[in-house]
Amino acid sequence: MSEHPTSYLYEEIFAQPQVLTTLLLEEQEHVASIVRDLRKRNIRYILIAARGSSDNAALYGKYLFATTVGLPVALATPSVYTLYNRPPRLEDALVIGISQSGRSTDIVAVVEDAAHQGVPTLAITNDADSPLAQAADYTIRLHAGQERSIAATKTYTAQLMSLALLAGHMVGADEQVRALARIPAAVSQCLSMDSHIARVAERYRYMTTCVVIGRGYNYATAYEFALKLKELTYVVAEPYSSADFQHGPIAVVADGFPVFVFAPQGIVLDEVRNLSERLRDKGAELIVFSDSPDMLSLARTPIAIPTSLPEWLTPFTAVVLGQLFAHYLTLSKDYDPDHPRGLTKVTQTR
Repeated sequence: MSEHPTSYLYEEIFAQPQVLTTLLLEEQEHVASIVRDLRKRNIRYILIAARGSSDNAALYGKYLFATTVGLPVALATPSVYTLYNRPPRLEDALVIGISQSGRSTDIVAVVEDAAHQGVPTLAITNDADSPLAQAADYTIRLHAGQERSIAATKTYTAQLMSLALLAGHMVGADEQVRALARIPAAVSQCLSMDSHIARVAERYRYMTTCVVIGRGYNYATAYEFALKLKELTYVVAEPYSSADFQHGPIAVVADGFPVFVFAPQGIVLDEVRNLSERLRDKGAELIVFSDSPDMLSLARTPIAIPTSLPEWLTPFTAVVLGQLFAHYLTLSKDYDPDHPRGLTKVTQTR
């Protein structure tokens, strides 16, 4: 670890290997039993309700369940329940509520309505006694311990792990489930880059705007990293898929404009590299998170992902490096990482 003063945020970033290990040990058989029950139901799609970082985890789930289980995923619109009072019909759905605290009123409302309609419901939460857990048929606990930092880190990766564990058991792929055991060590390797990231983040102390690019599984990483930049460093960071960015927003890029690119090796790499080459030619300053030497060679600031994982698992390592970057940029800007202005740990929305 570096010599920078510690914070709750810093401690929780470094707690992630143990949190992920504990979750796997404690929830493996429980998730398998949940899936055995779910197989008795005619599930044709999944609806996920979440807000904030949990919503970014849900975005990962959207890709994951489609590519591995073959089920389409819809992200719920909670205001349809709480403001418009027009909940949709949910026949043949599995409804999943994701909330660190389990106390987000609108997320609970979605799960309660699904239970009223008689479809199976699942809570992914850090608090097994929360209103969300009480409303759901099944609960996967995050086992993250108290998260004292307002910005979510360990609960985010625990949510990713919960979704990955659920998908692995739903598809019945032992190899896929076993692959999850590689994640804690891979995250630890990323954390060993602490001092390097502290140095490179300093360069962006005066950055006020940027865009963040990701695609496929790491579309969620782009959203989560942009959220961390906004809530911790007050940088106006806009996330895009590499495809969407070319449909208009690329016009904002001028000489020296910072563009963060998450591009681990995988199916989408060539397409992201082609966009990155175009951005470099437009004068963008590229900050690239990748395990591909070709991608890293395009960057003004290359951040090498120190270990390679299957593409569907790369959001774990990519986001941890992003968390470290956001933490050190916060310190460089002389802000308090544990007390972002105007934010509280539990946000009540309708």
